[in-house]
Amino acid sequence: MKLEQALEEQYEERGDDHVGSSTETPMRDDAFVLSDDEKIERIQSSVREIMLTLGLDLDDDSLNGTPKRVAKMYVQEIFGGLHPKRKPKPSTFQNKYKYGEMLVEKNITVYSTCEHHLLPIVGKAHIAYISGGTVIGLSKMNRIVDYYAKRPQVQERLNIQIVKELQKALGTEDVACVIDAKHLCVNSRGIRDVDSSTITAEYGGKFKDEAVRREFLDYINLDTEF
Repeated sequence: MKLEQALEEQYEERGDDHVGSSTETPMRDDAFVLSDDEKIERIQSSVREIMLTLGLDLDDDSLNGTPKRVAKMYVQEIFGGLHPKRKPKPSTFQNKYKYGEMLVEKNITVYSTCEHHLLPIVGKAHIAYISGGTVIGLSKMNRIVDYYAKRPQVQERLNIQIVKELQKALGTEDVACVIDAKHLCVNSRGIRDVDSSTITAEYGGKFKDEAVRREFLDYINLDTEF
């Protein structure tokens, strides 16, 4: 009881302030003991209880399927990136054409969920790397972003996880990622500032050099609308 009270007081002091944890998504050791179907069943029951507590009539045709829909969405879609079995296998190839400049993929759509209020994070990721002898299929970069975005997140951690995964796949430190996203926990509740967005960046290897970083940022700002 004292622990619960201490945690409640800590939360009240912090309020809506942004809080970060480790670069790894906080997971319990028994996170994957339950099957997806078992998780859906439990979450469905919990969502139903929340809706009943709010006073909603779950006998209504529009509402009676909501607990199941939400449960399936959590497990199979918006938090599907929590399960390592869904991790994309990066298709990498030898850089036979000896391309030695940076490769940039910009405007990768990010759909994630703020882990503090479980509200959407929506934005764009921009990724670059300089090959150390290995290249990666372009679509795999999108899939890596999507995988790490599909979990409760803070934007800084998402940045770091994307860069680390690409560094591992490519065998080089020369990877960078910039994310520009709107957080609905800011835009739709609390301060309700609909125009603000959050920009985070993670630079590895050569991208820590100011000139290389500037080149990357200039590419991001190019008008490439078609």
